[in-house]
Order: sequence, then C-alpha cells, then structure tokens
Amino acid sequence: MYSGARIAVVIPAFREEDRIAETVRTVPSFVDHVVVVDDASDDATSAAARAAGDTRLVLVRHADNRGVGAAILTGYREARALAADVAAVMAGDGQMDPLDLPAVVGPVARGEADYVKGDRLRHPSVWKDMPLHRLLGTSALAWMTRHAAGLPSLSDSQCGYTAIGAAAMDCLLHEGMWARYGYPNDLLGTLARHGHRIHEVAVKPVYRGEASGLRPWHVFTIGYVVGRVAARRAASSLKSR
Repeated sequence: MYSGARIAVVIPAFREEDRIAETVRTVPSFVDHVVVVDDASDDATSAAARAAGDTRLVLVRHADNRGVGAAILTGYREARALAADVAAVMAGDGQMDPLDLPAVVGPVARGEADYVKGDRLRHPSVWKDMPLHRLLGTSALAWMTRHAAGLPSLSDSQCGYTAIGAAAMDCLLHEGMWARYGYPNDLLGTLARHGHRIHEVAVKPVYRGEASGLRPWHVFTIGYVVGRVAARRAASSLKSR
C-alpha cells in the first residue's frame, strides 16, 4: 500500500533473461503485486522472473509476440483483476530507478492525477546520462505529441516509467492501445481526449550500454500514430460542438 492505495507494478518483458530477476527484486516493498508480462520471449525470461523468488510475483506469458503496448495492456488487465488502485510500469531491463517509484505513483495514489509520466528531460543528470541522439529524438517526438494531443506542458512523451489510476486503466482497456512502438503517444492521446489528468515528474535517465530497439522505420510508425492522435482529437472536437 502507498498513501492508502493498493499498488501493482507491471513489467513488460521480451528477451530479458539476464536482467528481469534483478528488476523484480528491486521493486520497493510498498508494492503489493509485481506483474511480469512475458511477451512470448524465446529465452528463459519467465524462468528468470520466477527465480527472483518474490512472493508478490504474478507471471503472465503471451503465446505470441504482441508488442510492448499490448504487454502493458495485459498487465493493466491483470492489475484490475487484482483490485489494484494504481498500476506503475517499469521496464524489464532495469532502465528505471526504483527510488523514483514513490514520486511516480504518489500523485495518482493521492488522487491528484489520473496518469503520471516520468520526465527524464527535466532531471538534472539528463545531459550527462542520456545519449545526445536519444535526447534530441525524445524532444522532437514530445513536440509532435504535445501538439497532436493538446498537452501544452508535455515534456517527455516517450518515457515508459508511468503510473495510472483505475478509471484511466478502464478507459484504455475499453478503447484499446497501439500494440508496438508508438504506444505512449497513442495512450496519451486517448487519455487526453477523455479528459484524464496527466502529470509529469522528473525521473533519472538510466542507461547501461544496452542497444536501443528503435529502428529507423519505427520513426514512420510513430509519426503515423501521432497523426492518428491528432485526427482523433479533431474528430472528437467536432462531435462535441
């Protein structure tokens, strides 16, 4: 429990046999449930998660690879079944500092926000810790998403360190979510369109030399998703007139 709220941490994982156990073990003790969603890994990701020995662990495995967005949505569905009030998302590769978790879940647990995103760009160590090409790319995508979703203060649209409340989870489970690269942009557009309160808090950027899974063609996919966010927002605005 945290601030009287039942907390689940959702960990989407694909081919994370080397780091998933460490990630599970570092989830803070105030978390009630640790939901690992193995997105049809072809390695020992599931076995490694179990080997962490955490009694809070709930392991779900997809029969086929669906993408990180789909894995998160599966985790949200499991969190709701477990009666969690708040579900945070942490990456399976340990790229999110567990010390930041209270700041991420706190505004949702206290009823101040429906969805909280980590913001790496406002952390004092960003210029030292975040590779320049990632910093520039993240800033550009945030600018696009800000305008498409109508979120003028949005700083870091791509950060996956997040927390969400029950009503916003239900909204996404009903509306659906983009399954692969581009899911954060789609998710933000959906929640903004439905009037959910979106906040950001500074979180530490963590990079340990791992290669990015982002490929050049993913930029076109994300661009399409952002364009779809803008189109849906415009259509919603017309309907409300």
